[in-house]
Amino acid sequence: MTSASPPDPDGNSGRPPDDKQLSARERHELDELRHRVGALESAGPSAAARHHWLRSTGSFLLIFFASLLSLLAVVSVWANSIVRDTDRYVATVGPLASNPDVQKAITKRVTDAVLAQVDVDGLVKQLQQAAEQKGVPPKTAQLINNLDGPISSGLKSLVSGTVERVVSSNAFDKVWVNANRRAHSAVDKALTGESDSAVSVKNGQVAIDVGPIVAQVKDQLVSAGFQPAARIPAVHTEFVVFQSKDVGKIKWYLRVLEIIGSWLPIIAVLIAAAGVYLAVHRRRALIWAALGVFGAMLLLGITLSLLRTVYLNHLPAGASDAAAGAVYDALVKFLRAGVRTVGAVALVAAIGAFLTGPSRIAVLVRTGCGRGIGALRDVAVSAGLRLGAVGRFVHRYKQWIGGVILAAAAIVLFAWNYPTTAVVVWTVVIVLAALAVREFLDTGDENDTAPVPSA
Repeated sequence: MTSASPPDPDGNSGRPPDDKQLSARERHELDELRHRVGALESAGPSAAARHHWLRSTGSFLLIFFASLLSLLAVVSVWANSIVRDTDRYVATVGPLASNPDVQKAITKRVTDAVLAQVDVDGLVKQLQQAAEQKGVPPKTAQLINNLDGPISSGLKSLVSGTVERVVSSNAFDKVWVNANRRAHSAVDKALTGESDSAVSVKNGQVAIDVGPIVAQVKDQLVSAGFQPAARIPAVHTEFVVFQSKDVGKIKWYLRVLEIIGSWLPIIAVLIAAAGVYLAVHRRRALIWAALGVFGAMLLLGITLSLLRTVYLNHLPAGASDAAAGAVYDALVKFLRAGVRTVGAVALVAAIGAFLTGPSRIAVLVRTGCGRGIGALRDVAVSAGLRLGAVGRFVHRYKQWIGGVILAAAAIVLFAWNYPTTAVVVWTVVIVLAALAVREFLDTGDENDTAPVPSA
């Protein structure tokens, strides 16, 4: 037995009306709706999948490109700082003055330059003539001719000791720093292909003239009683800062990075942001973008270590491996610091994006932190703390306050001239503390509504 449909309040039987009972306008709208539903049923799944595939592919390509650009951006900022920032350049090469390996290499270089200007045979001959004039027996005068070896050895010891004292003195530190400060513009010319009297690029070398050190050694030798040193002429000898047969290519690359250095970091950030915005799952895309940048920094750090080994293996014969390694480490010191800083920022961003997601670990972390801060707040409230309007304000604008905290942290890192890993760590600590304070001040929904006045 079938039950009849209940009558419609308007008097209809409850069954849907047929097309004859509809007006022309209603029939037109119904046909259009049927057409749209049919189109969606026939092409909907494939069209949606194709749309998602295109968005995902575009997002991946943008994020991958941004990761590569982040690598070049760090190198370009370093190149810009070395070429344009005098204080940065001095801070880079200044510590080399007190590096034992560099001091030893400069001592050997200056000692050889000074000894090359001293005529040992002439000194022996003068000594023999002086002995003959004093009436020394001929056999004794003849023995003086055999003293060229001991005299040469003693002279080398005297000059080397004098040079070592000059190079290891505080005065040399000042001379080194001041000379490099004055020569910074010449370094710019050297790295961009022009030459200078103080810093030059020739035979694949970037070299600094250490002739002034020879002049100081000459004065010290004269003061010590070695009068022949007064006849040493002005000597221009060079200490090689960097040497490579590919220095011409390096100059070209550095020049390109110098030109685009100011814009490349901004371009990389914008491209990464576009990739995240285009993605279907933006939080996941943000995690992958951050991990991509972290991977690029890891690759750059490994490359710098490999390049150090390759550079030292291709030094010319007679060059000091220890001094060359010290110079290389000094030149890339701030580049490595930049790699660590950007890598730390990327890793923090990836962890932060992960902890905001729906995964079990993220939920447990958020729940545990929230309960801990809530328990602390309850204890404070039970002890007499009254948040009142502050708690209601924080609860109402909680998301905005969090956005302001994160934006302030980003501005600090972006505006800092040369942020280090320590700066990143302390920024993260301050951000976490600020978010914890926000959570502590949030008193919840019960304080968000005003009390209803009694009748």
